[in-house]
Amino acid sequence: MGRGRDSAKVASSHIRRYNACMNTAVKIAKIGNSAGIVLPKELLARLRVGVGDTLYVTESPDGIRITAADPDFADKMAAAERVMREDRDILRELAK
Repeated sequence: MGRGRDSAKVASSHIRRYNACMNTAVKIAKIGNSAGIVLPKELLARLRVGVGDTLYVTESPDGIRITAADPDFADKMAAAERVMREDRDILRELAK
C-alpha cells in the first residue's frame, strides 16, 4: 500500500513542478490586421517546435490547450489499426 501513495505523491509533485515551469505569461501583439503571441524560446524548446512548425489549439474542459501533437492523430491511428486487424487477409493480398 505504501508504494501506491509514494507514487501518487511523486506524480503529484512532478505535475506541480511541471505546471510551475510552464506557467508563462505572453502578450498579445498586433501583427498586420491580426493579433498574435510571441512564445519565449524556453517554451518553444519544451514544445519541441520552431519557426514554421504547426501548433494545435483545442478547447478542453479546463481551458484552452496548445500542443505540437495533432489531437486527431490518435483517433486516426486507432481507426487504421482497427482496419488492419479486421482486414488483415485483404491487406496481405493487396501487398502482393
